[in-house]
Amino acid sequence: MTGLRVRHRRTVALDGVDLTLGRGVHGLLGPNGAGKTSLIRVLATVARPDAGRVEMLGEDVGDPRRRGPVRARLGYLPQEFGHYPGFTVREFVAYMAWLKEVPAADTPAAVARAVDRVGLTERADAKVRTLSGGMVRRVGIAQAVVNDPEILLLDEPTAGLDPEQRVEFRALLRELGTRATVVVSTHLVEDVAAACTEVTLLDGGRVAYRGTPDALSALGEEAGADGVGDNPIERGYTAALRAHRAERAHRAGTVAAR
Repeated sequence: MTGLRVRHRRTVALDGVDLTLGRGVHGLLGPNGAGKTSLIRVLATVARPDAGRVEMLGEDVGDPRRRGPVRARLGYLPQEFGHYPGFTVREFVAYMAWLKEVPAADTPAAVARAVDRVGLTERADAKVRTLSGGMVRRVGIAQAVVNDPEILLLDEPTAGLDPEQRVEFRALLRELGTRATVVVSTHLVEDVAAACTEVTLLDGGRVAYRGTPDALSALGEEAGADGVGDNPIERGYTAALRAHRAERAHRAGTVAAR
């Protein structure tokens, strides 16, 4: 994507974002209002940018005619995903497989595999309305992966998961990232440290930092006792934010002084 710009009324959610994302697990970090969800929605083709170009799987998704083929190869879990509470887990994931054009002959096996991946095999025939919030979130992850997507977009996927489930989910992310492009928006820095191959930090709609989790941790090590956070990667996160904001303030001051 190049020059990506998104406005919500008077607010600029994304301001000239340039990113290239390849195979692996990419973590999107940033404070509330940084633009993470706006970026995920544009990549999922459910929102259109006000400016810029987005190319996915060799297709320019700015062309409405090219979005359908791309959507069939995507997996997407929004923060709040719609579901039919009267469906069973199996029925709902099968329905989503149909929407994603999974061949009918392949659907039963694809559904069983997706449900098993999120640890819900024993609840596959339970109504979605009977599940806990964490289980419903896992149903959301199952529908996102049922078509073995080439691009997987997850917005706050671990919300509602207990610690054991989060560990299992991170392992699933690492597995998926070996053959797909996985983008995970999260507030949980520890999820990024454990599962991601690359980190993009957004702040004020702009890219504030991009690098590996190890490099972000190294920033935290440099910050030492002066850093804010309980571990090196959290301190690196706050150090990167501070550096970006200081640079923006400096630029604004330079422009004002002209």
